[in-house]
Amino acid sequence: MADSKKKCRQYTFEYLKFSFLQSKADKQLPTCLLCNKVLSNDSMKPLKLEDHLRKCHPDKIGKELKYFQTLNEKYEKKPTVHSMFSSTSESNDDGLRVSYNISLLIAKSGKPHTIGEQLILPAVEEVSKTVLHKSSFDILKRVPLSDNTVQRRIVEMSSDVESFLCDYIRTTHFSIQLDESTLPGN
Repeated sequence: MADSKKKCRQYTFEYLKFSFLQSKADKQLPTCLLCNKVLSNDSMKPLKLEDHLRKCHPDKIGKELKYFQTLNEKYEKKPTVHSMFSSTSESNDDGLRVSYNISLLIAKSGKPHTIGEQLILPAVEEVSKTVLHKSSFDILKRVPLSDNTVQRRIVEMSSDVESFLCDYIRTTHFSIQLDESTLPGN
């Protein structure tokens, strides 16, 4: 018995006249613009799409393609949860990265951890005001550099280095060569 492959229908632009567009999650599934319902790939037939429009949205039957194109444009511009939080999370990630980098510099210099709040942040603010002619208050408030934060970052980075070295030593093959003169009793 020959296995018959199930035909996967592809979305075409003509389906927009039935108020359907491609699903964002799966390009092979149709999504209704009016009720946001995602149908199966089997439903991606003009007759079934028109049937959905007739049963669920009878007031939209007979609307022109331009109407659905306008709805599609509004749908594309509609903010999503991801788009709303992505810009703020990126800026917070930048502040966090700067905090780690400055904490590393403080640790390398051997200076007290309070230097971040007392010297570095005011210096960066002065540079941005003088050179860039911009107020940096919004940017600098996202860079945590308090004494405890710097200490926590340094401890975290040092534990990461320690765990990396231990893992590296466990996974690499090494041997020890001894000279006879270093043995006790010689």
